[in-house]
Amino acid sequence: MSGSCARTKAIAGLSALVSLAICFASGQAQAQAQAHEDVNAANNPLTPKITLNFQNFYTPDIVGLGGRQSNAFLLRGLIPADFFGQPQLFRYTLPIATAPQFPSGYETGLGDLTLLDILLFPGETVSFGAGPLLVVPTATDDSLGAGKWQAGAAGVAIAPQKWGLLGALVTYQASFAGDRDRDDVSLLTVEPVINYNLKDGFYLRSTATANFDLDTGDYFVPVGLGIGKVFKPSEHTTLNAFIEPQYTVFNEGVGNPRWQILVGLNVQFDIGQ
Repeated sequence: MSGSCARTKAIAGLSALVSLAICFASGQAQAQAQAHEDVNAANNPLTPKITLNFQNFYTPDIVGLGGRQSNAFLLRGLIPADFFGQPQLFRYTLPIATAPQFPSGYETGLGDLTLLDILLFPGETVSFGAGPLLVVPTATDDSLGAGKWQAGAAGVAIAPQKWGLLGALVTYQASFAGDRDRDDVSLLTVEPVINYNLKDGFYLRSTATANFDLDTGDYFVPVGLGIGKVFKPSEHTTLNAFIEPQYTVFNEGVGNPRWQILVGLNVQFDIGQ
């Protein structure tokens, strides 16, 4: 009788241990899945959360300008809105730039302000966004901006994956007014969005933007590979810090970056519906 009770208790104990192990593994899997969702949301340009971006492009090597450097610190914000039942994202970008002067020296000041209004078209596997673009000639020096009012459009496609993000942001802008002595602008940009999620909020990224000057024929196509970390200091705040070196593999024209380093900190605020 006592032997039977002992076996029963042993079996019960083993069953409890197995149940605990299954619960722990399930909890770990759910936590990892949630971490991947947090990383994807932090890097998805179509995430409808109030976002502040602090990004810096340092260019230590400029094509055709040996020994010269440049820097652009981008103040960028994203504000979700819902006008007439259509969800959209309003985004602004204002550079604080340092550019080489000629024959020597550097100029630091504001660059041109870029405004985007992206209408959202969510999907189960792929989400899209599209809308108008406006560039305001706010540059404080000719070397820091185009000196032209510009208008155009932007399109975004993002496909979240179990392993990360896959997508692209395409913009086109052309000048329509401004300083008559400055060159006209006709610019196409293509920015890939490729993220591969790692453990504990870390991820690999590649987002180097290709630029095509359709007016002059100049262009540069860089390739980037960087690493980032997403963490949540509170329930409604997400921080995303990253660094991404980018090297230009195809180039035509003088003044394009031979290689550059992107460093950034993005802050998202979830204020609810």
